[in-house]
Amino acid sequence: MTIITSPLAEQDRDDTGAVLQSTLVDLLDLSLLAKQAHWNVYGPRFRAVHQQLDEVVTTARDYADQVAERAAALGISPDGRAGTVADSSGLPAFQAGWIADRKVVEDIVQVFSTLIGRMRTRIEEAGRSDAVTQDLLISLTAALEKQSWMFQAENRA
Repeated sequence: MTIITSPLAEQDRDDTGAVLQSTLVDLLDLSLLAKQAHWNVYGPRFRAVHQQLDEVVTTARDYADQVAERAAALGISPDGRAGTVADSSGLPAFQAGWIADRKVVEDIVQVFSTLIGRMRTRIEEAGRSDAVTQDLLISLTAALEKQSWMFQAENRA
């Protein structure tokens, strides 16, 4: 049932909704992965990596809200339930337990690489159905690429 009338044609709404939903799930998972690493990082760069991970969490949560609200504005009910995230995220998992700062940086760089690749595909998909959503995904991807760059710089000697 749709409560909100979409400005998009039905097929465009459905296509855009799929892009937004998969983005929402990945962003929620990113926030959880970064917070897990934040709690478990150790090593000589603990403080810097610990704080940098909080920036990732903030970025992921802020954009997750924007993505979910965009979906709602199009008449699509966003689904951010834990089970949905666990079942459909496309991001690599983090190990449980303590993680050395160098390993955290390597792992988060891999997560960003995966997510950015998925986002660039979604940008193309959204371009076929909704330019406003595409614009949101472009700004999100720019923010993710900035975070990725900063983490990549952490492990370069």
